[in-house]
Amino acid sequence: MATQTGLGPATLRERGTLPGGLREAPKPPKGLTGPLGWVEQLTGMTLLTLQVMKAAISPPYNWGGEFIEQCWLVTKRAFIPLLFCTLVFSYGAPGVSGGSILSTLATTDRLGAFAVMASVRELATWINGMVVAGVAGTAICADLGARKVRDELDALAVLGTDLVKVLLVPRFIALGVMTVIFNYWNTAISLVGQLIADIAVWNETSAGYVSTFASNFTIAEVVFNTLKVLTFGFIIAVVCCYKGMNAKGGAAGVGRAVNQAVVVSFCAVYVYNYLLNSLLLGAFPETATLR
Repeated sequence: MATQTGLGPATLRERGTLPGGLREAPKPPKGLTGPLGWVEQLTGMTLLTLQVMKAAISPPYNWGGEFIEQCWLVTKRAFIPLLFCTLVFSYGAPGVSGGSILSTLATTDRLGAFAVMASVRELATWINGMVVAGVAGTAICADLGARKVRDELDALAVLGTDLVKVLLVPRFIALGVMTVIFNYWNTAISLVGQLIADIAVWNETSAGYVSTFASNFTIAEVVFNTLKVLTFGFIIAVVCCYKGMNAKGGAAGVGRAVNQAVVVSFCAVYVYNYLLNSLLLGAFPETATLR
């Protein structure tokens, strides 16, 4: 056919016709790029979240071993950085700097009340989300991305493995659970850091710190604190898993996926933190004042 028409195989292939009259299979459309690329990614993350939720509640529940392994991964990577960052930041930012502001108003005895806003509501939860995303989320993204570019995920799918249930469900739940557990430990460390600054720098008493803290601490703070970090964990999980599962381009592509996962996770945590704090202050106006 190519000889009769004078067209070579390359020319026929460009026209979508192969030698022998066969038609070339249509190529799948490329994803959205440019300013609209985030729409495709947001849609993909939403669909992935729904798939994970469905797989998590559907039997069989055979992801327990992988869940424990992922919990241990998050613990060994995030425990020490969380301890160090929280203690240093809480001592310096709300402890010393916040105390300096209160000192100009001659109200350093209210540092315990300030700790509710600074640590329970903001600092501890924010550091928790940043560290978990930066060390645990990136590890999960890199692991899934490396499996993707080595075609391990495709091989597992060919063998009939449910990738969502086996790989994604335990990672989602592990990040959500461990972020909440770390949050209570993180909040306690943050309060200790501020207490040290209160005593060592501003010469206040621990009894006064505890008393003013208790007068401002409410059940609403606990509920919103737990809800916030739980959602942080799921946001980090969906972003890092999506980026890892869709990595392409070899080792360089895995690196790009990890970098994108960190940036997107940080931005999502910032936005969600602002929205939830606004909801807390709107629903419970008394939390906006130091009593």
